[in-house]
Amino acid sequence: MKMLHKNLTVNEKGHLAIAGFDAVDLAKKYGTPLYVLDEDFVRRCCRVYVNSMRTCFGEGSMPLYASKALSFRRMYEIAAEEGMGVDVVSGGELYTALAAKFPAERIYFHGNCKTLEEIRLGVESGVGYFVADNPNELSLIDAEAKRLGKKQKIILRLTPGIDTHTFEAVRTGQVDSKFGASIETGQAFEFTKLALGYESLDLRGFHCHIGSQIFDEAPFCDAAAIMLDYVAKVKKELGFETEILNLGGGLGVRYTDADPEPDYAAAIAKISDYVNLRCAALALRRPDIIMEPGRSLVAAAGVTLYTVGNVKTIPGYKNYIAIDGGMGDNPRFALYEAKHTALIADRAGEPADFVCDVAGKCCESGDLIGKDMHIQTPKVGDTAAVLVTGAYNYAMASNYNRIPRPPVVMLSGGKDYVAVRRETYADLIMYDM
Repeated sequence: MKMLHKNLTVNEKGHLAIAGFDAVDLAKKYGTPLYVLDEDFVRRCCRVYVNSMRTCFGEGSMPLYASKALSFRRMYEIAAEEGMGVDVVSGGELYTALAAKFPAERIYFHGNCKTLEEIRLGVESGVGYFVADNPNELSLIDAEAKRLGKKQKIILRLTPGIDTHTFEAVRTGQVDSKFGASIETGQAFEFTKLALGYESLDLRGFHCHIGSQIFDEAPFCDAAAIMLDYVAKVKKELGFETEILNLGGGLGVRYTDADPEPDYAAAIAKISDYVNLRCAALALRRPDIIMEPGRSLVAAAGVTLYTVGNVKTIPGYKNYIAIDGGMGDNPRFALYEAKHTALIADRAGEPADFVCDVAGKCCESGDLIGKDMHIQTPKVGDTAAVLVTGAYNYAMASNYNRIPRPPVVMLSGGKDYVAVRRETYADLIMYDM
């Protein structure tokens, strides 16, 4: 059986191996459900972005790890060690990054509804940039910066009006987005003028994000064209020259055989070529380029392991297998019918000729990992593996039905270690009065 990614193999026992580790053995050692993350894979992906952006865009440009994809302390330590910045979208993500001793000056603070408490934490902790989303936020950041005698660097989030034809839930660059100010309607220009008028704000540039799970660099080039045209307009009419252009994240990953295999370095090079040509045509100094990879750094590094608890056949209809996890630890199918690849880790090398719905244990008929999935013929007690779960699985996990969240086990250099411990029943009632 051909595996989706190079860190996945079939070992001499016929078991799934993740970075050389036997998945069945990992399930026995740590229990299930279990998040497994190949740290070395994550680091290789980080280096692709860091090296490609340095080569293509120069020293002032930098990839930011979009930590909403997978946020816990160890991830921020890895990002720091690999020379990346990070973006955070909440006070909780910021607090976690700071607890991991991530350099505050390399943190970009996103969010479309930052609270006063979050803004205060950001200014006080010395975050490098706020990605300001709306006029009300500008006044709050300015007031906090003034209170502390600081001048806070910001960039403005704009919407370029790009429809990327991905899942509606992950499109963010269209005109009617909840994020940012629209260039097309003129709101972005008014937003920019307002930002330039604040004494305690230091406007450095602009940001856009067009969506996620994009396999073609063309939408990024389209977005860059719109953003650079806007940069030229602002320079001409307001005399402000942009230092930073943040093109966001969104490059896709391979979840199934039907998905293409992306070449991130090639995509970055093509975007760079386009940006250089556009800047030359507009007589602009090329700004420092920022990108925000998240999914493309961690998704394929992750596998979630479960124990098969039941195999059910409804003659003339379909097959089900039930696993000891579900929408609580992998909500992506329940949210937007996202597709995954699954297999039986005990017989990973055998043909995937058993077609079934993979059902979770929550008391919801919609608690599925996927429909009509092709796996090896399962048995009760087998270890089931769902691939490419490093992004938006642990990050969006919940305690629905009072089910504890799984641990995160990291694999690196031939060693395995716990990065996030398994929750206990005692954890579930910790805050009950």
